[in-house]
Amino acid sequence: KHETHGAETRDAIAKRGFSPETTDAFEMGAAPDRWDGLLKTIESKNLDPAPFVAAGLLKRRESGGLYDAFRHRWVFPIRDQLGRVVAFGGRKLRDEDEPKYLNSSETPIFDKSATCYGLPLASERIRATRRAVVVEGYTDVIACHQAGETNVVATLGTALTPKHARVLRRLCDEVVLVFDGDEAGQRAA
Repeated sequence: KHETHGAETRDAIAKRGFSPETTDAFEMGAAPDRWDGLLKTIESKNLDPAPFVAAGLLKRRESGGLYDAFRHRWVFPIRDQLGRVVAFGGRKLRDEDEPKYLNSSETPIFDKSATCYGLPLASERIRATRRAVVVEGYTDVIACHQAGETNVVATLGTALTPKHARVLRRLCDEVVLVFDGDEAGQRAA
């Protein structure tokens, strides 16, 4: 936990009322307000930056250099059905930053139309109740889990797709959609 780099993210987490246990369970983190934080870490570990570019974590400058795509963001690891981290999502911390949410690029191991955020933590309860509740966003899932409703997952900026339905069908008989009442939520539903 870096004192300076994570301060605004810790404030955002506290404003949402997420407990330390919930924060740890969902492994929430922070991307520093730097253009080269991840890049410097990659370089210090002598790692090949190509996979990070492919995953959308690093972007290419027109001048040829690389920069961090996730700058000054509240970061959410995205896990596959087996619990492996396959991508990241990031929520802006400043009003002026866009977009509000940013996901890793799709890769051979990350298909956002087939991935449900929070599924590894929700799957046991989904199986037990035979019901999945699908919401729109990371923090919706996290808030529900903290409140004890642990059969909740989210789509990743998409509508519920046939691929999501196939994943959920293996776990339950009923899927309840709880999307926002705004235009985006109506389109997703």
